[in-house]
Amino acid sequence: MSDNPTPIELQKYLGGADYPASKDDLVALARDNGAPDDLVSALESAGKDSFESPAEVSSAVAGG
Repeated sequence: MSDNPTPIELQKYLGGADYPASKDDLVALARDNGAPDDLVSALESAGKDSFESPAEVSSAVAGG
């Protein structure tokens, strides 16, 4: 199943992020936390370069 990551999955791998955060910082944090490649790819292709909150990350990754 290659659906977008759920908000719960995202926050699991982005725990401890300081917001606002750049996309690059979040990608690096997700990798450091052992996120699977599809989650990292979803973050990398999110339509924004920075995020103000975890909800904003979830929305961008979900394509919302």
